[in-house]
Amino acid sequence: MSVDQTQDIAGGDEKATATVEAMAATTAASYPVAPGYRLNVRSGPGTNYSIVRVLSEGAEVRINCQTPGTWVSGPYGTSNIWDNIGSGQYVSDAYIRTGSDGYVAPRC
Repeated sequence: MSVDQTQDIAGGDEKATATVEAMAATTAASYPVAPGYRLNVRSGPGTNYSIVRVLSEGAEVRINCQTPGTWVSGPYGTSNIWDNIGSGQYVSDAYIRTGSDGYVAPRC
């Protein structure tokens, strides 16, 4: 069940709302960028999108949601998963140590 679905079910119940907030905080966990890399943050889920900023070495990101995009090879394998780290900000999951080859956050 996604966070959005839980919110719809929770309605106005304060205890359920607190649970939804806790789930959202858990979903947006912090993950490190691969050591030794400065990582391009792009405006969309692919290498064809413009670079909006560059993350410094040692940076950590909070993944809001994930979506498929262009395939990228990086230190953590080859993946078409892109991590949304902010409004209009995406990084290739191949450069983020999530501990998984699959999705670790809801789909965007």
